[in-house]
Amino acid sequence: MSSSDLDKKRARFGERLRQLREHAGFLTGTAFAAHLAWPQWRVSRLETGAQPATDSDLTAWLGAVNAPEPMAAELRGELLELRLAAASWKRQLRAGNKPRQDHAASIEAAAAHIRAFELMVVPGLVQTAEYAAHVFATNAAFFDSPPDVDESVQARMERQRILYDRSKAIELVMTEAALLYPVCPPEVMAAQVDRLLAVLGLPSVTLGIIPLGTRLPVVPTNAFWIIDGQVLVEVVDTELTRTEPDDVALYVKMADAMRSVAVTGDAARRILTRLTERRQADRN
Repeated sequence: MSSSDLDKKRARFGERLRQLREHAGFLTGTAFAAHLAWPQWRVSRLETGAQPATDSDLTAWLGAVNAPEPMAAELRGELLELRLAAASWKRQLRAGNKPRQDHAASIEAAAAHIRAFELMVVPGLVQTAEYAAHVFATNAAFFDSPPDVDESVQARMERQRILYDRSKAIELVMTEAALLYPVCPPEVMAAQVDRLLAVLGLPSVTLGIIPLGTRLPVVPTNAFWIIDGQVLVEVVDTELTRTEPDDVALYVKMADAMRSVAVTGDAARRILTRLTERRQADRN
């Protein structure tokens, strides 16, 4: 979907909100804003499509106008479609990977708790520069986006400053398989494993590894990040953002399940050391 098409859809969605507001007897946006205890500009921007509505925005709006459930369900579905279109990787990466890294840095810097689960890649917060470069190059080729590898790597390295912030609680869980299906040459992967060994000593970070052959309590289908009260879910064509409490709770439950079968500390160190010894043996 082009930017102009997305803007038109947002404007039509905002017009529907305006019609609901007027039908409910709130003839001015000012009166409606006062009813919701919102600033007036927020109502105006939502109705014109200048500001994307959040799930909580729509929930409050629908409740204030007593929207019937069929209409409410339809609007929730329309909002989801808008969000998916706006978050598609094609749109997010149209200027390269760096803007997405900058966005991640901003929300992580403001967060107190960060949890991540990765299936087939080392979490970005603990990637080495060389490993990250191969990830970005692979993604740029797949999505046909600008190959701003150096700039993206620098931005990712800047993100990693939060690893040393003792005020944060960071939990990163990954599968051992992510270390066995590398996206980079063996020497880069060896350095990446060394980096993970160093991360095990950071006081604000818990690194968990799910060993091969582990019976999983639930079958994960996607990687995801929980950053305070929102969840970011990466799928092939887009990135989903979940903020509704029930949705967030479901991902927290999934994260807890994955954490329950992951090993940390010395047990994780043994896995990493074994991988290092295996690679050294393969070279000899």
